[in-house]
Amino acid sequence: MKTIRRLLFLLIGAVGMPVIALAHPVAQGALSIDVNTNAVFLSVRVSSEEALVANTFAATGAKAQSLSEIWQQHGDYLLQHLKIFADDHRLAGTVAGVDSSQPNFIVYKFNFPVASAPHQLRVEQNVLNEIEFAPGNPWEATYVVTTGQKGQTLQQGLLLSRTQPLEFACDWQNTAEAPPAVNKSHLIYQYIRYGINHILTGYDHLLFVCALVLTAVTLLDLIKVITAFTVAHTITLVLSVLNIVRLPSHIVEPMIAGSIVFVALTNIISPRRARGNLRIATAFFFGLFHGLGFAGGLLDAMSGLSGLTVGLAIGAFSLGVEIGHQMVVLPVFFGLKFARVKLASEAGQEQFSLGVVRAGSFVITIAGTVYLIAALRG
Repeated sequence: MKTIRRLLFLLIGAVGMPVIALAHPVAQGALSIDVNTNAVFLSVRVSSEEALVANTFAATGAKAQSLSEIWQQHGDYLLQHLKIFADDHRLAGTVAGVDSSQPNFIVYKFNFPVASAPHQLRVEQNVLNEIEFAPGNPWEATYVVTTGQKGQTLQQGLLLSRTQPLEFACDWQNTAEAPPAVNKSHLIYQYIRYGINHILTGYDHLLFVCALVLTAVTLLDLIKVITAFTVAHTITLVLSVLNIVRLPSHIVEPMIAGSIVFVALTNIISPRRARGNLRIATAFFFGLFHGLGFAGGLLDAMSGLSGLTVGLAIGAFSLGVEIGHQMVVLPVFFGLKFARVKLASEAGQEQFSLGVVRAGSFVITIAGTVYLIAALRG
């Protein structure tokens, strides 16, 4: 019993820590930057969800009462949290226009005057990051970026997040028109990194895969379950790319949270039966919803980009997601296998495993319930 209690504390630390400090929901949008000799012009397309969250929870003074006031106020909010630097000097900007005619989206136009033609531009942002979705669970906004100079598109498909600022040089000597460039290696690197970060800082996916791994006794069990989950979320991610299947977040998020609670409770109630074909079917079914969660608003933010850019971005993001999964799954599986061999006698290994499964699943159930409540409220 002492060994199981010690392992329970370790599981609380390993599984519960992401709940306390890591995970966050993401609002995604698109950002277009056009650099001129006298100003930097920004066009920012954000979801109405982003504006509503900021109005409701951010410390912006008096809360707006009507939708038009909310949209206008969010423009001022973005000016504070979108930081534009020309040659390392932060620019002061103004809201030049607000267009709320698109369903579920608002487009903001910003002007940032410059004294002279900039040579280097850097963009940073921390939109929504001061707002908690659940305890220790901050929001974050990411933007798919297109850069241009004097009205000519230079690069597309770049990614701007709180942890990934954007920096590029301005070439005022070469004025010849050229098709938009796609820096393939940089784009792939950005989206692989984003995919890994999406898993390692997303406690919903972490909790689900941990609940799946807890009952895997052999490496073959692990491979079957994770393969089913991977195939399922890849299917819905591709269907989302093709715009065949899309579900709103108020359906997807509770289903993901419910998947955590369902799998963890199954582990507690009947750990021996939480293996084999039933567990594989469960991983596949809920993996379909996790795939929609991976897609999120990223695909909407990519609308208008070339097929090559979207294909590279989604492929790299999917690879990053799988790398993130393996960074979690393999240490948990082999750590538990090592603990079972070292901390229990050969005759008591089965009982030890059941105790570990129930203890870890109890922690995951509590964390999943917290997430489910937050998702239903959202």
